[in-house]
Amino acid sequence: MDAQTSRRVDAEIAKLIAESSKLNAESHKFNAEVAKLIAEATKFHRERAWYPVVLMTTAVGATAAVVKLFF
Repeated sequence: MDAQTSRRVDAEIAKLIAESSKLNAESHKFNAEVAKLIAEATKFHRERAWYPVVLMTTAVGATAAVVKLFF
């Protein structure tokens, strides 16, 4: 292998290493976004689970207030 070919190979290797680093950074950024979305979905799921409890408590309280006013 002559010097010119060696320089080309070295340049190609450097280019591949740079592309690999860029892809790793993008992958890390993507994984962070996915983790945020999962945390947000978990929060919404937890809130949704309490929604019927709040509605029933409100309904019982309103019924008790109406009964106390009229009876």
